[in-house]
Amino acid sequence: MYLLNYIKTHKRILILIVSVLLLTITFETSQQLYYIKRFNLGGDATFFILLKNQAFRWFVWVVLSAVIFYYIQSTKIKKDLTFTHVLKYASLILGLVILNVVIISINQMLTYDDTFTISNLTNEYLPFFMFQKAPMYTLGYIAITIIMHLYFANEQLQIKVQDLSELKLTNARLYTQLKDRVDDRTSVLNIKIGNKRKIIPVNEVLWIEADDYCVKVHTVDKNCYTMRSSLKALLPKLDTNFLRVHRKAIANMTMIKELSMSNTPNLILNDNTEIPVSKSHLKTVKDFLSDH
Repeated sequence: MYLLNYIKTHKRILILIVSVLLLTITFETSQQLYYIKRFNLGGDATFFILLKNQAFRWFVWVVLSAVIFYYIQSTKIKKDLTFTHVLKYASLILGLVILNVVIISINQMLTYDDTFTISNLTNEYLPFFMFQKAPMYTLGYIAITIIMHLYFANEQLQIKVQDLSELKLTNARLYTQLKDRVDDRTSVLNIKIGNKRKIIPVNEVLWIEADDYCVKVHTVDKNCYTMRSSLKALLPKLDTNFLRVHRKAIANMTMIKELSMSNTPNLILNDNTEIPVSKSHLKTVKDFLSDH
């Protein structure tokens, strides 16, 4: 299945490989024919006879290269080659090269009707083809091993990227579903006082006053705490009962006793503190009071 998918998605690369292979076969055939003619080795060898022999030898090489493909495909590939990987690949390549040489040596003996003996095979044919074909076969298998290793390593990386992408989409969907249900507003204010921290429940806050780059938090127990923040940054963290009523004030609307409309609008808190209400925020304050 992997082999078929690889062929479909890498047609251009495979066409290039096949072209190089055909050129190699043609070159080796021409080279062999040249030596036969040049050194008068005799025989009735022709270009097409030699071409057939060379094609068979490289066909065997191609068929056995599938072993490399399936071995790498079934192995857990990592991007970085370890010494163990290199050792296993080297052993596999060496074994395939020897198997190639044995097969084409036996085929050569049978083709020329030579006497088939172990002595003849090991003393004549195996050494000849080992020197003639082993270097090219080895280089070819090394190239295929590197290509296959990189291909499957990249494939596993793509799978991990896809998994992470799907996880991201899942988390985004969950966030969209839950963001309206989850109230991420703070229930306390954490205020640093010297080397200590004061935790103030927001339901004990009367109002918050802007003071340069800080704010003053006024509480029901008549205390006032300075907090390094701004009204704009603080408001989204507070409960919806807190309203911006002035450019310098946020009021806890649950602590409001009344809205005074004399001269200038003011909110009167339960402790009789008066907080000015700007014209731009007056409608918001009225709407809130009318709804509650």
